[in-house]
Amino acid sequence: MDSFLRMDPPDHTRLRALVSRAFTPRMVERLRPRVEAIADELIRALPERADLVAAYAYPLPMLVITEMMGVPAADYGRFKRWSETLVRSLDPILPPELEAVIREARLEFRAYFRELLAERRSNPGEDLLSALVQVEELTEQELLATCILLLVAGHETTVNLIANGVLNLSRHGGLAQAAERPREVVEEVLRYDPPVQLTSRVALRDTELGGVPMPKGTSVLALVGGANRDPEVFADPDRFAPERFAETQEAGRHLAFGLGIHFCLGATLARLEGEIALRALAEAAPKLEVTDPAPPYKDNVVLRGLAALPVRLGA
Repeated sequence: MDSFLRMDPPDHTRLRALVSRAFTPRMVERLRPRVEAIADELIRALPERADLVAAYAYPLPMLVITEMMGVPAADYGRFKRWSETLVRSLDPILPPELEAVIREARLEFRAYFRELLAERRSNPGEDLLSALVQVEELTEQELLATCILLLVAGHETTVNLIANGVLNLSRHGGLAQAAERPREVVEEVLRYDPPVQLTSRVALRDTELGGVPMPKGTSVLALVGGANRDPEVFADPDRFAPERFAETQEAGRHLAFGLGIHFCLGATLARLEGEIALRALAEAAPKLEVTDPAPPYKDNVVLRGLAALPVRLGA
């Protein structure tokens, strides 16, 4: 069964409402001290030369979402492997051999969560999983699909936000901007180099888009990255300029988190993690240097993220 990411009302409305209680601005703000502590711990452990994706951008949101959900830290490695596989299922076209790998990872993930959810029913805690198993409206299949969605979507895109942010700051004015204006920097990274490059929709009725007929059932790819560079919406759109968000409402105009009823459930958490991660790194290593001018990217189509980001801290 698909998660509510691929649903329409009324099922989407019902499932999203049940999960959204954990992602209200007030609930997310409570996480600030813990996110700051995780960022500081990871930065202190960084060697002079490091792969910032593996040592910082990846573990920070992974630790946040696993702690939030109540997943044992000892299983971090398994989740990393499953998540990197399952995130490819978002791509519109997959080779047959990868489809088989994704199916296997999904089966392993579901089996793991069945055991963990059973344990939470017997011994509930203060975590999100304990809260979800008490929701009688959720079926077992809906619960499993939601858990997978939260764990994968809850960190993979934020990894890209952090890494893309460091790379673009290093190319456009330096990391210090993240210490001076963290909110504006995060919004500009989301606009200029969004972690999610495209999404898809299906026409529910015969319609027309931009003068092009769209019969019912037509699949449409919406290019988020292209929309965020629209010169009719953003002045000088190909320039990386965090200051554009200082005194305007343009943050509400980029589409990095989508729009409408499918607006990203974790947007508030992603923004919080991005601001803390980039600011903490800028304050601790203001002379950080990206040592590979053309770092490698992952093979994903929908998500745009670095496979590695070699840096020298320069402290």
